[in-house]
Amino acid sequence: MRVLGIDPGLTRCGVGVVEGVPGRPGTLIAYHVVRSEPDEDIALRLLHLDRSLGELVARHKPESVAVERVFSQHNARTVMGTAQASAVAILAGSRAGLPVTTYTPSEVKAAVTGSGTADKAQVTAMVTRLLKLDAPPKPADAADAIAIAICHIWRGGTRAKIQAAAIAAARRSSR
Repeated sequence: MRVLGIDPGLTRCGVGVVEGVPGRPGTLIAYHVVRSEPDEDIALRLLHLDRSLGELVARHKPESVAVERVFSQHNARTVMGTAQASAVAILAGSRAGLPVTTYTPSEVKAAVTGSGTADKAQVTAMVTRLLKLDAPPKPADAADAIAIAICHIWRGGTRAKIQAAAIAAARRSSR
């Protein structure tokens, strides 16, 4: 399964592409950071993010997209920008006809490190170790996006298999 993970943000939006199967270390295909200037018009920033994510989906041909779910922050301006970037990320996957799943930060941390309260350094260290990378992905937004992709492979992949099995069983029993 190839997953495009997205850590949404307006100034820096992390994107990580990982290939793998549940329960096994994956392979890092690529990672990117889509950047925009904070003083640019919001419409242009969102358009740049939309075009960039669309290009990355087309280039890497993922089977699904995983996006970090927006969580409440103290700074309303920051959470608004993150929510707008998240919506663009979800649309990028949907527009390509791909399944899109969102995960909370604590779900991602728990999947990758075993603790839902892990800090960014722990997440980056585990991403580096799990994918056997020579160096940690930088900046942290890229490492977070890779962690989101790993989370989806391990949790979403299993979830999708369970759902598929349940649908198949329901079809067999309705015959």
